Amino acid sequence: MRPTEYLKMAALVALVFVSLSASAGKDWRERASTEDEFSEGDVAAEVAFGREISARILGRYKANNNPALIKYVNLVGLSLVRSTNRPELEYRFMVLETNDVNAYAAPGGYVFVTTGALQLMKDESELAGVLAHEIGHVTEMHVVKELKIKGADDSLTSGLAQLVGGSTESARAAFSQAVDKGLDIIFKDNYKREDEMQADKSAVIVCALGGYDASALARYLDRTRAIKEKVPDPDGTHPTADARISQINEIIAANGMDATNAASNQKRFAAAMKGLKRL
Repeated sequence: MRPTEYLKMAALVALVFVSLSASAGKDWRERASTEDEFSEGDVAAEVAFGREISARILGRYKANNNPALIKYVNLVGLSLVRSTNRPELEYRFMVLETNDVNAYAAPGGYVFVTTGALQLMKDESELAGVLAHEIGHVTEMHVVKELKIKGADDSLTSGLAQLVGGSTESARAAFSQAVDKGLDIIFKDNYKREDEMQADKSAVIVCALGGYDASALARYLDRTRAIKEKVPDPDGTHPTADARISQINEIIAANGMDATNAASNQKRFAAAMKGLKRL
């Protein structure tokens, strides 16, 4: 796909996504996410950068077009982002048609989950756990920080998100290279170990705040470890399922997160997944 086609795809992202606004509420019972300071320009740059990454993801995978399923996933996502501390973002959730078991998040609030992942989930609380983990990458701005994406700066690499469609070839090339790096982080599990653990911590808190079973993500990780850990991690940058599950259990125990009355919504989840077939 040529760069101009990426830009056209980026423009279509707003049309194919169901948009939901995040509303805001310091212990874990309040809100969970970054304490970093950022300007309106920084947010605009983050969203522009994430939109381009999302366009490329949609160029790689077909988007599921089942309105009921898309609405359901978005409603679950909305219930989670209300507990985060980034009300300036408008979150968008998309289901990707692929047997790959995965979920992705692009800066600015673009969150994806695959049909392969949905088919391995047992209930809504597991979906919430997976979405909350990806939301954590967004709220903590892991890709943004790694690539130093900002709204206004003298350096070429930090103002790139404002240069989409820029007049100079060097600006367009630099932006494209930055997007390539962002995609590598997202698709190749190149998040730093501490970023992954931080996203898990955020997911546990956000799920608990949303009334979901905070241990659901651990159940999902345990069930999918055989699939996920087949992929080599030569640099050892990605934490093991054991390490992630252990941290989740420690957070739940340390904060007294009682799952007795937590929602799993198994029947509602099963109804939403009805008809979802392996490709």
